[in-house]
Amino acid sequence: MLKKFGLEESKPMKTPMSSDTKLTKNEECESVDSTKYRGMIGSLLDQTASRPDIMFSVCLCARFQEAPKTSHLEAVKRIFRYIKGTMHLRLWYPKGTGIETVVYADSDHARDYKQTALAISTTEAEYVSAEKACQQALWMKQALIDYDIRLYDVPIMCNNKGAIDLSKNPVQHSRTKHIEIRHHFLLDNVQKGHISIEKVTFIDNIADILTKPLKRESFNYLRLGLGMMEHIP
Repeated sequence: MLKKFGLEESKPMKTPMSSDTKLTKNEECESVDSTKYRGMIGSLLDQTASRPDIMFSVCLCARFQEAPKTSHLEAVKRIFRYIKGTMHLRLWYPKGTGIETVVYADSDHARDYKQTALAISTTEAEYVSAEKACQQALWMKQALIDYDIRLYDVPIMCNNKGAIDLSKNPVQHSRTKHIEIRHHFLLDNVQKGHISIEKVTFIDNIADILTKPLKRESFNYLRLGLGMMEHIP
């Protein structure tokens, strides 16, 4: 893949994206070959199945395939350079361990210019994010039944206390006027005991690596939480 796009001699990088990166559609840069750009994105998307550590960066860059600029191309090249420097990493699932499903929820409120859900505060944005995580948790519970695996209380880890209180307190929930009715799904399932929502520190919220570019120390720590470890022959 590196050879295909002429990056086999490039300098390896420690993270797939700089923590200061802010890509937008209307960058004041020169346009680049969109066909080549889409080819690079397609190759990277193929890698995300086994490399969740590049998921956020690839999906962010994939937004600009219609009219990519030089700044977008440089961001894509950095992902390739990161892969070059981390080809020793693999997803590892230790043999003999039981199945434990823990869901992490996070929202990058205000910094994601393509958010579609209405939320005027961090608490409400985190609440909507947790509601979407709840939907995925219930889908996983149902899917695993086919493998004779039954999960009961699936915990959703959230780092926003206000969102957690909102999901557990019907009185407080009824006073929230800015969240669409369809997002009340979370409160209903918490009350029925289908899922639980628990507090996790900002440092330990693995979902951060999938919602925003991080500094090297935080990125490496959360990457380990994803199950990405060094391959030892």
